[in-house]
Amino acid sequence: MSETNDIKVRADGPLLCTGEIEVYDADGQLLEQGADLVLCRCGHSGNKPFCDGSHREAGFEHDGMMQGLASDELEGEGAKLTLRVRPNAMLIASGPMRILRADGSCAATRNKAGLCRCGHSANKPFCDGSHKHIGFEG
Repeated sequence: MSETNDIKVRADGPLLCTGEIEVYDADGQLLEQGADLVLCRCGHSGNKPFCDGSHREAGFEHDGMMQGLASDELEGEGAKLTLRVRPNAMLIASGPMRILRADGSCAATRNKAGLCRCGHSANKPFCDGSHKHIGFEG
């Protein structure tokens, strides 16, 4: 079992998730589990919620350098990170995690987070509800 679960925000690219990760669809069915998963955050992947490289062609931009994020004291360190896909909306991450900037530095520690997967949030990598206004389907 991994000691930490990390979600690294790649500059102009996907979320790189490492640790003990499980991804579930909106119906609660396990989609994938593993130690290294790559998740779409541009909204253009043909294999949502996973990245297929579409961010390059779509011209997705975000430098992956977040500042001023609040942190939680981690609960259950060493526990798995569960990601649940919300229908046509965000990913809900639950479990102890570090949110890492593109340079690898820790931006925040969290026990729960709503992560943008439509590519339009003004608060990337977190969801701000933009999916509701752009008609995101995923």
